[in-house]
Amino acid sequence: MDCSGHSSKSGSGVCVAQPVENGGFGGDGRCCKHASPPRSGGSRNTSPMGRGGSRNTSPSRQKVVKTKPRGLDEETLATFGKVVHTDVQMEDNIWAMLPEDLLHEILARVPPFLIFRLRLVCKRWNSLLQDSSFLKFHSSVPSHGPCLLTFWKNTQIPQCSVFSLPLKTWYRIPFTFLPPWAFWLVGSSGGLVCFSGHDGLMFKTLVCNPLTQTWRALPSMHYNQQRQLILVVDRVDRSFKVIATSDIYGDKSLPTEVYDSKIDSWTIHQIMPAVNLCSSKMAYCDSRLYLETLSPLGLMMYRLDTGHWEHIPAKFPRSLLDGYLVAGTQKRLFLVGRIGLYSTLQSMRIWELDHTKFTWVEISRMPPKYFRALLRLSAERFECFGQDNLICFTSWNQGKGLLYDVDKKIWSWIGGCALQSYNNQVCFYDPRFDASIY
Repeated sequence: MDCSGHSSKSGSGVCVAQPVENGGFGGDGRCCKHASPPRSGGSRNTSPMGRGGSRNTSPSRQKVVKTKPRGLDEETLATFGKVVHTDVQMEDNIWAMLPEDLLHEILARVPPFLIFRLRLVCKRWNSLLQDSSFLKFHSSVPSHGPCLLTFWKNTQIPQCSVFSLPLKTWYRIPFTFLPPWAFWLVGSSGGLVCFSGHDGLMFKTLVCNPLTQTWRALPSMHYNQQRQLILVVDRVDRSFKVIATSDIYGDKSLPTEVYDSKIDSWTIHQIMPAVNLCSSKMAYCDSRLYLETLSPLGLMMYRLDTGHWEHIPAKFPRSLLDGYLVAGTQKRLFLVGRIGLYSTLQSMRIWELDHTKFTWVEISRMPPKYFRALLRLSAERFECFGQDNLICFTSWNQGKGLLYDVDKKIWSWIGGCALQSYNNQVCFYDPRFDASIY
């Protein structure tokens, strides 16, 4: 039942949407520059003494001008302004004589999305993705950094855009290599992306590597029903697992199943105790899977090493309207949600779980101007997900997302692509060529 997709053709792998001067992007991936207004000839004297009479600039006489909060373009410019580097002339005769291993080590440090453009240089570079020496160097260099992957289907044709946070640029990756039944984006881990869907009456799951354009379907589960799934990749062991919890329609009689790529099969684990789930959203950190529960109140934790469920009596903050569990680095687990019953009193807050006292400790609040810009209506729906202490907020009918760095305590806008619409699915993504689907 295993399948593998075909590699993409040379040069057709990634399309780049270059950022413009004000940091904005066109909705279709094209940049939209704004023309600067023409300046009149001659010089302009802007000195206070250059005009007739004197000017009192004392603080008591200065006029206070109120300005509206900065908009998306200004925020994007301040946070995602692209640095312009000067071109450097390179000697062809020197670079042509580089040893093979040194060339691979250099190219392994090139951002993954730019490798596709370099494959057009020559046949030798075009075969990089199948070269074991290059993949070895690529696996030893630090990760490119977090990216945002958006997936949607336009007239049943899968589309994908990736925003690189380190490069501050959108890239379009073709997803036509996927089978037509791959409809739901499960998530991403370690360079792999997981999808699920119905092929006729059969529920199927697949994993793929968007960079190498390869995929394979997983074997059927013992209880083959539509489940809540989560993908976990072990880069050290070069393997991955898929955890299937309860049925999304509330069937609590299904046991937890775990797929292990090393044995290419599903194993049956403990049935989740009878609980009323708050949300279908899950968070995985430190080999533990967490879900929110209403009865009993708190969290359900699944230990991947033992295959057992445990209840954590961590009560939620009062007046919590909607909450999302977000996994951080190491053992950090965050809770993100709105507080308040009325629209004028609502606010977005972030808590962290104290694993010793089983209590939620508030660590940050979203500034009011960001909250008003993200959610225009009090009942408007939003999505929240995270990776490596980064938390991304998206709301429906908004062409922008809001990113929060927990460590640096910085809020910043991400614009240029519809991060959340009626059919868009978003997750964090770590691009890697060496991520194997087997």
